[in-house]
Amino acid sequence: MAFDYDLTYNDFNPTVFYVSKCKMTKNGAYHQHDYAELAYILSGKGKYLVDGEEYDVEAGDLVICNPGVMHTHIVTNTDEPTIEFIAGFTNFHFKGMTQNSIETKDGACIINTSAELKQNLMMHCYAMIAEKESCNVGKYFMFKTHLMQMLLLIMRDIVSDEDYEQKHCSFESYNKNYAVKQIINYLNENYNQKISLEQIAHNMYLSPVYISKIFKEETGESPINYLIKIRLEKARDILIKDDNSSIKSIANEVGYEDAYHFSKLFKKYYGISPLYYRKREVKNHASN
Repeated sequence: MAFDYDLTYNDFNPTVFYVSKCKMTKNGAYHQHDYAELAYILSGKGKYLVDGEEYDVEAGDLVICNPGVMHTHIVTNTDEPTIEFIAGFTNFHFKGMTQNSIETKDGACIINTSAELKQNLMMHCYAMIAEKESCNVGKYFMFKTHLMQMLLLIMRDIVSDEDYEQKHCSFESYNKNYAVKQIINYLNENYNQKISLEQIAHNMYLSPVYISKIFKEETGESPINYLIKIRLEKARDILIKDDNSSIKSIANEVGYEDAYHFSKLFKKYYGISPLYYRKREVKNHASN
């Protein structure tokens, strides 16, 4: 079964810079980042200054600080300090949104989470805090997996089912087009290497069946046929420009170990063997 992906590995492979549990004991410095930062209020109350606007925050609130957005926390109660979880990260792209940004429908930077979302986010925050304090193997990847789940839960909360249905077609179209362009670039850059559909699928974290399906939808042919055409076009150029190269060396140069197989493919596509193609082109060139 092939899957239609609303996110691919290229869209969603976040790099985590830091995770931290902080106590608001004094006002923070007003600053910005070139990456995204999430602040989740674990307990207490306080304020956040974001792009010149003050917002009241309390336990369960999520503060979204996208790249370039000025922000800081403001202490309002020194007797009962506010505790927050903070994570800084980059390398993600939700369709219909600016790269490395989380954008709500109304442009709000503060999300008052529902009871269910609050419980789930709290669980992931404390799991990351526990990881940070441990010496366990793979600590970074545990941060990453928890953060990825947090981001997806947030996206599911801020994008309604109706919005998703309306945008899904464009999401899917965008992903297909992007994936096929990536495959074409890969084929053009590696045509002289051993290439299989399984290898392409492995490199892109997609299934071979899905890749074949979307590639044919976008180009009208299979990835392997597309690769053959690239190789044969390169071979034609070499045959014309270098009349001293052997057919075997040309075959090897464009990714074929078997010169006989290469010659058969060439004749199938162009109706003439590589050797006679070269002779014809040399003769035509001389007569001109």
